[in-house]
Amino acid sequence: MRANSLITSASIVTLAALLTTAPALPQQITGTPGSPDTTTTIDGRYLPPPSQPFQGDINLNAAQSKPYWPARVVPPKGAPNIVLILTDDVGFGAPSTFGGVIPTPTLDRIAANGLRYTNFHTTALCSPTRAALITGRNHHSEGFGVVSEQSTGFPGYNSIIPKDTATIGRILLENGYRTSWFGKEHNTPTYQASQAGPFDQWPIGMGFEYFYGFVGGDTSQWTPNLFRNTTAIYPYVGNPSWNLTTAMADDAIRWLNQLNDIDPSLPFLLYYCPGGTHAPHHPTPEWIKKISDMHLFDNGWNALRDQIFANQKKLGVIPADAKLTPWPDNLLKTWDKLTEEEKKLYIRQADVYGAYLAYTDHEIGRVIQEIEDEGKLDNTLIIYISGDNGASAEGTPNGTPSEMLPFNGIDLPVAEQMKFYDAWGTNETYPHYAVGWAWTSDTPYKWTKQIPSFFGGTRNGMAISWPGHITDKGGIRNQFHHVIDIVPTLLEVTGIPAPVMVDGIAQKPIEGVTLAYTFDKANADAPSRHKTQYFEMFGVQGLYNDGWMLSAVPARAPWDVLGKVILDPASAYKFELYDVRHDWTQYTDVAAANSNKVQEMHDVMFGEFAKYQVLPLDASVATRLVAPRPNLSAGRKVFTYSGATITGIPDSAAPRLLNTSYTITADIDVPQGGAEGMIVTEGGRFGGFGMYLLKSKPIFTWNLLDLKRDRWEAPQALPPGKHTIVFDFKYDGLGFATLAFNNMSGIGRSGSGALKVDGQVVATHTMERTIPLILPIDETFDIGADTGTPVDDHDYQVPFAFTGKINKLTIALDPPKLTPDDEKKLSDAYRAAQDAH
Repeated sequence: MRANSLITSASIVTLAALLTTAPALPQQITGTPGSPDTTTTIDGRYLPPPSQPFQGDINLNAAQSKPYWPARVVPPKGAPNIVLILTDDVGFGAPSTFGGVIPTPTLDRIAANGLRYTNFHTTALCSPTRAALITGRNHHSEGFGVVSEQSTGFPGYNSIIPKDTATIGRILLENGYRTSWFGKEHNTPTYQASQAGPFDQWPIGMGFEYFYGFVGGDTSQWTPNLFRNTTAIYPYVGNPSWNLTTAMADDAIRWLNQLNDIDPSLPFLLYYCPGGTHAPHHPTPEWIKKISDMHLFDNGWNALRDQIFANQKKLGVIPADAKLTPWPDNLLKTWDKLTEEEKKLYIRQADVYGAYLAYTDHEIGRVIQEIEDEGKLDNTLIIYISGDNGASAEGTPNGTPSEMLPFNGIDLPVAEQMKFYDAWGTNETYPHYAVGWAWTSDTPYKWTKQIPSFFGGTRNGMAISWPGHITDKGGIRNQFHHVIDIVPTLLEVTGIPAPVMVDGIAQKPIEGVTLAYTFDKANADAPSRHKTQYFEMFGVQGLYNDGWMLSAVPARAPWDVLGKVILDPASAYKFELYDVRHDWTQYTDVAAANSNKVQEMHDVMFGEFAKYQVLPLDASVATRLVAPRPNLSAGRKVFTYSGATITGIPDSAAPRLLNTSYTITADIDVPQGGAEGMIVTEGGRFGGFGMYLLKSKPIFTWNLLDLKRDRWEAPQALPPGKHTIVFDFKYDGLGFATLAFNNMSGIGRSGSGALKVDGQVVATHTMERTIPLILPIDETFDIGADTGTPVDDHDYQVPFAFTGKINKLTIALDPPKLTPDDEKKLSDAYRAAQDAH
């Protein structure tokens, strides 16, 4: 009954929006109607617009007829070019623009030439912020309650942007803009990310005509999983100095230059979202040296935090009476309690991170300079959002040379990490800094990325410039706003209405509030027009309501990926209350003195949850990474491939070899003179497997997250002719099935493998442990060659194409099956955990 009432309410809201929509704007026509050079604006409420009627004359012969061309669609007069920039995992206090010590002259430039926003908020996580940014709706409203890699089968969490939620790309495209998207694309469902599509939720299917970037949460900047539109490209092969951070700026400049050469009057939307500074931190050696030579981090995180806090007050980006929130002594060591070895490692981590942020900002500056060189800066609205959430604490308290380690529950000791000291930031690492630096980057606030109830997770600096229109240059704006406010702002400044129908589908109302009123200096201190905003991530809840902030206290640290799951997040949390009108940093909890206010806001918050598809609340993290979801391999146990070379297949469309028994069978031909090359692989330098020939000798390698490599090698090279190579693996654990009982005992267990050639066992080996949860997310499943990075650099380098012939490849999975006794034991343990909780 409750679900039906909610659905009915949503239908009423949509119907009301259709009935009360604003009238069409007056049509603006230039030129003589019917002539080839005529332009027109459109109604904009119904997209795509109907075909323009033919108003010429048609007779028997063309000589006695009058042609009539449909007018070219353009946006309303004065609509600006738009550059929308979103960096990744940058804490509020990291860039120089908001008090940090890392030089970000491009962000400084935008702020000096326009406005600096100090009270702007994101959702606390990547995909959700990005979905909200391009649609103007709350992240649960469009299926992105979490990142797409953790999607579940509920409307607020399935990572499917619904058809009633058109993006700003689609809206502007239909109204005459040229649209593009560069860099990170984290809004395609993982199960639609293969070459088989569908592509309606890739950038080109969401209104962005040109895409150059990567699909997923992150990628190596040295060897990225890179696409142009929907085609995988590999420009890094044979070019070891190539880096995506520079390459995407080059491509954006090329796109702008091409557009300008074709027609300088064409308006554009350029959505620019580099991988920086999400892990892996991959700046060039030149930038590492430049930042290291500045010795920005040598005094440690506590001293740096004090320095940033003082800078912020001098800049006016926090109030003069703001208080610096306490260091979390119960979670993190202070700098003076670290060993010299720890300090050395952590400084190196911070130098590389600082270099990555400075490098990213520099390349953004090159794109903006191109716009200025084309003479278009005055009528270009630039929105530069510094981070899609707070600084990331996903690198563990010690940091990590490879992000895949903590994602699989491994915290590498400092002594082991020191082996990677000189290589930190190169393509030999996939690094992330220690949590202490993340907490410091979020100065003056508490907590980090993933935590939606405290501003360390959600408050991000933003600068906006529009030189021909924003005259209060260098001004500061302190109004509360949220990422869902960007789309309505763009619609207001362009004069384009929010559509009520797209492709015949009624559109959900925009849920954000325009912040364009803040562009006027007269409104510098005006009250915020965004009054209420809920927050939720991984079950942690919060609500901003007209100057008050209700904040659930996290029960799990963001770096504790494999921690105990909270089974009842709707009722499990303690709440704190902050009067953020007078307490900018959430320093003083006033819940005890305002119990009625706490209850009132709690009720409002759950009303927002019901309204925006936030329910059911789910506090799980690691288990959601491997939760069942639709994909092209779901339910299949036998995969047969023709042997043709295919590369770039994402994990979601490949056979999953983790936590299961399996057999890989390759029928091949070895030519005269021998053969070598990759037969089949998934993963690379930071984890994965490969079956290949090395000087005609069959080899199977399991790379265990770059910590160890288990290897099966035939003693003899294969003679010319037909051969069958088999790798047979027997897994010892109960597999993923234990996760249904909130129990991880079935994953990452031991197993035994046998390599066979033409029916004869040639090598056997037992693996003491296996990879429990996830392979590198930027590597792919390949047959006949290898992309990305090798599973063993000592054996080969990519592309390592197979020089023989693969006639057939078969992979058969044999997942563990729970016995009734297994299920009883797991059920008993699950109930005991619930009772204890």
